[in-house]
Amino acid sequence: MSTLENPKEKHLELIQQLIAKTTLTKRGGGKQRIAKEHAKGKLSARERIDYLMDDPNDFLEIGTFAADGMYGEEGGCPSAGVITGLGKVSGHMCVVVANDATVKAGAWFPMTAKKNLRAQEVAMENRLPIIYLVDSAGVFLPMQNEIFPDKEHFGRQFRNNAKMSSMGIVQVAAIMGSCVAGGAYLPIMSDEALIVDKTGSIFLAGSYLVKAAIGESVDNETLGGATTHCEISGVTDNKYDNDEECLAAIKGIFETLGAPETAGFDRKAAKAPAVAPEKVFERFPVDRAKPYDMHGILETLVDEGSFEEYKPGFGQTLVCGTARIDGWAVGIVANQRKMVKTKTGELQMGGVIYSDSADKAARFIMNCNQRKVPLLFVQDVSGFMVGSRAEHGGIIKDGAKMVNAMANSVVPKFTVVIGNSYGAGNYAMCGKAYDPRLIVSWPTAQMAVMSGASAAKTLLQIKVASLKKEGKAITPEDEAQLLKEISDKYTEELSPYYAAARLWVDEVISPLETRRVVSVGIAAADHSPIKERFNVGVIQT
Repeated sequence: MSTLENPKEKHLELIQQLIAKTTLTKRGGGKQRIAKEHAKGKLSARERIDYLMDDPNDFLEIGTFAADGMYGEEGGCPSAGVITGLGKVSGHMCVVVANDATVKAGAWFPMTAKKNLRAQEVAMENRLPIIYLVDSAGVFLPMQNEIFPDKEHFGRQFRNNAKMSSMGIVQVAAIMGSCVAGGAYLPIMSDEALIVDKTGSIFLAGSYLVKAAIGESVDNETLGGATTHCEISGVTDNKYDNDEECLAAIKGIFETLGAPETAGFDRKAAKAPAVAPEKVFERFPVDRAKPYDMHGILETLVDEGSFEEYKPGFGQTLVCGTARIDGWAVGIVANQRKMVKTKTGELQMGGVIYSDSADKAARFIMNCNQRKVPLLFVQDVSGFMVGSRAEHGGIIKDGAKMVNAMANSVVPKFTVVIGNSYGAGNYAMCGKAYDPRLIVSWPTAQMAVMSGASAAKTLLQIKVASLKKEGKAITPEDEAQLLKEISDKYTEELSPYYAAARLWVDEVISPLETRRVVSVGIAAADHSPIKERFNVGVIQT
């Protein structure tokens, strides 16, 4: 039996690739660099997080593959040199941001800034406390023009520090290594700033720069060490002898936190899915062209007996309904990938959003907002229907209605990309541009303006026309070679890891992790009461 005929084999192969890639990425700068940190009496960034967490296994990492395959000329930057995620400290859910000093001494690359801002966004949207474990050499100077001045660059994090403070979001920072230049403002703009003696230091300019700028000779410890800032300047609050003592102090702070307000999302005792989650590997084809029934996928995801479908006989290329995932009430909007037949006899292609399905989804999304039910979008979408029949039927109007309702939703939204995520379908199904609280993908996901085959043929036509315009003769062999080159490049860009490297998705996960990710996401969102009234504005009728 071939791999394509047995999807389970291919799924397991993809998951092994995911595990191997994750293991390699989590090594950061490698064993030798970790050993150097240990020799200084320091824990590695991941060891610090493990020490801090109530249960390290419950830590939900965000952005593991940030910067994957990027900055090759600089030696790479695994996880963008910073580890971020959600976990519990002394019983309180929080966001953790930990610089990885084994990767370029924790220096900030452009993707480091983007990842830090994403972590702060998660804290702000969900009103979660945030912990910064600071150990960074500052901006990576050769790329300062891509990190320093723009709205979503390095400086935005300090703006967020100030905004979170005004929102009443607790921020605790520990200076556990270098903290220099503009980066020095991050811990000091936090509510509490702790520092580790002898290994932690904080200053706007290090000793070399001070010597060059004003001629003063001073060592870094005297300039900005723990004793200086705890006993002379008062910049930091308390100093600790080692990483463990400092992290224990953070746990102590979190033990005193008051209970958060909640949004009141409904949760009952969880039930296992009616179909074992492992069965998804048999029901979900890896071949992106093959049809399947989305209902069979949802059966492996939702709590047994909880799915109540909305308008099952209408707009069938989108499956909508309420369900429970790990006990949490959720509204699901998912693409149906099998061919369906309308009551009037029209055949509709799976994975395509038609006028009737867009109309149904818009109404369902509005209902979920009315009932205060979080939304989960399960993407395997090729786009909206095209052609004269669809245009005459008002597909743009109906698609706009769905986008309007989704974009203006005040309930938290979550997105799982399991297959295709093409063009405007990505938008309507709550792609990254529409503020999902978390967006993750399976290893089978593909994200682009259009499918690889369609894009490659279109790009080939453009390239051939351009070459002919220049007077160059193109043989069939030349065309075949061009098509291969274009296809290879486009296929690389379709990869979920390509998307994760750029934080278009927060994480690439095993399908078996989906229930946990959604559950943790809703638990985090429950910390943020809904204060805004749902208002879709002008609906396109």
